[in-house]
Amino acid sequence: MTETQTRPAVLILLGPPGAGKGTQARMLEESFGLVQLSTGDLLRAAVAAGTDAGRAAKAAMDSGGLVSDDIVLAILRDRIAEPDTAKGVILDGFPRTEVQAKALDGLLAEQGMAISAAVSLEVDDAAMVARVAGRYTCAKCGEGYHDTFKKPTVAGVCDKCGSTQFKRRADDNAETVGARLQAYHAQTAPLIAYYDQAGVLSRVNAMGEISQVAAELGKIAQAATA
Repeated sequence: MTETQTRPAVLILLGPPGAGKGTQARMLEESFGLVQLSTGDLLRAAVAAGTDAGRAAKAAMDSGGLVSDDIVLAILRDRIAEPDTAKGVILDGFPRTEVQAKALDGLLAEQGMAISAAVSLEVDDAAMVARVAGRYTCAKCGEGYHDTFKKPTVAGVCDKCGSTQFKRRADDNAETVGARLQAYHAQTAPLIAYYDQAGVLSRVNAMGEISQVAAELGKIAQAATA
């Protein structure tokens, strides 16, 4: 990297299930040329590509075990080295714990990078249950929809790709969402304090309209990529 080049931005989206992390990340991708990196997608891609880290992840999953932080970090290290991440990345789903956050800081430092902003999407738990229980996605392109808050313009037809096939996650129900919210508050919410202390935390009210949340996130991303 030369002195005239700006180092890639690294944005972290924090928030419980249903806070809109995926939807907002896709909008930031389109607006700022950033690349959304979802842990699940990264693992599946690495396994499919047969990379060293991907083979290690597959072995762990095949044995019924959890994929270690070291493997996830190795996959992330490989991915951020790809040329399409030159402007920066949005991390969705990682880190989940303070241990992972510290390990991520170390990985980024190796690459001459650092966290540009960690955004806490602030939500109301009760409202989250209703929000998550009604969501579904296009089976073809992954565009997200909701029974109440975001219906396709034409009923049964995806706005983005025109597909008529949709799907719902089996775990998008009130009981499961409640348990996931409890897990989030116990394990991941402490990251808010971690990034606040590091001076990179921003808080955004995620209970408003999608466009309002996007506007707030856009201001943060603009500053991070300037």
